[in-house]
Amino acid sequence: MELKDKTILITGSTDGVGRVVAQRLGAAGARV
Repeated sequence: MELKDKTILITGSTDGVGRVVAQRLGAAGARV
């Protein structure tokens, strides 16, 4: 999946699963 230069909105990303998802998407090149 190509995530570079994609913008992703994640709610509930301050703790738990949401935080990990946000970190991994950011590492993959997405704007979170």
